[in-house]
Amino acid sequence: MYRRAYTCLVGTALVMGACAVYVSIAYDRPLVDPEGSFLGPSWFRLPALLLLAFGLDLIPRTLFLSRGNPGRFWPLVRERLRTHWGRERAILVALGIMAFYVTYVSYRNLKSNLPFVRDDDPRPGHVVAKSYDWELHLLDKTLFFGHEPSDVLHGLLGTHIAAEILSPVYLFFLPMVPLVITIWLVWSRNISYGYWFVTSQCLAWSLGTLSYYLLPTLGPGIARSSDYNDLHRTSTTHLMDSIQNARAQLINDPHATQIVNSVAGFASLHCTITFLVALLVQYTVRNKWLTVAAWINFGLVAVATIYFGWHYVADDIAGVAIAVVSFYVGGRASGQKFERGLRSHPTTTTSKVPVEKA
Repeated sequence: MYRRAYTCLVGTALVMGACAVYVSIAYDRPLVDPEGSFLGPSWFRLPALLLLAFGLDLIPRTLFLSRGNPGRFWPLVRERLRTHWGRERAILVALGIMAFYVTYVSYRNLKSNLPFVRDDDPRPGHVVAKSYDWELHLLDKTLFFGHEPSDVLHGLLGTHIAAEILSPVYLFFLPMVPLVITIWLVWSRNISYGYWFVTSQCLAWSLGTLSYYLLPTLGPGIARSSDYNDLHRTSTTHLMDSIQNARAQLINDPHATQIVNSVAGFASLHCTITFLVALLVQYTVRNKWLTVAAWINFGLVAVATIYFGWHYVADDIAGVAIAVVSFYVGGRASGQKFERGLRSHPTTTTSKVPVEKA
């Protein structure tokens, strides 16, 4: 008896899509396809990256192995298509991109409509979004013995050079998400690793959306923006200004239905996704340097979330917790067997995952 590895993947996408449609209808907020800042809209970005990866997989390899002999091009292409781009890979790529697209676009719509769903003002036409910033601010100060975490980091790292270093690290998250999805779908050496990665990603974005609704916050950089006036202005601070203005326009202008709200603090999905990527690199990639780089990237991103005021410390902790849950559930769904000593091994090389009979 088998259970398909993509059951959890497709189910997660369907639940997210249903929630997005329900909120859209219930609150009269039309669904939007948010444009990304990397390679255009999301409906174009992932297919474009997959086509690019397909070309990068075939063309350089073919040119190298053929030694420039045109007569060998087509046999080499056919051999690669037969050995790497078989039915299982095609299903993984198709299901992966569609499920992630539905999950991500649903996430963006649900996040955008958060102020209307968690509204503290019962009057029609008035929106006072619920916020737990005060409580998380107190928790931050308690954890840092009466000090602001951002002030501690600004004192240790300074407010200029560190800002210039951390800003591109934080912003790299935007292109990183579609890039890593593409890499694992196209080049995972084990098909089950591709399912593990994309399933865990969909679970992480879904659980992150749930955390936004359970504990809505703005983040310290928006809730207490004056505390960050001394911080050197970078592309990251410009981004914060931009999404803060977009949120204000969305809430105050009933006709601004195509504007997307990107403000939601708890939990930190920057920490969730970078931690999840680091875990999956460690468990599925046989390269020590890539593993080290992935963990360094997570560490720098976590510091950047506090340094720039995107998140509270509790946001980052919750983000890591979501990553661990998504990593484990996605692994179990895709046929990974976890062992002691932070190790695992796959029980399958395809989408068929063997399970014990009852």
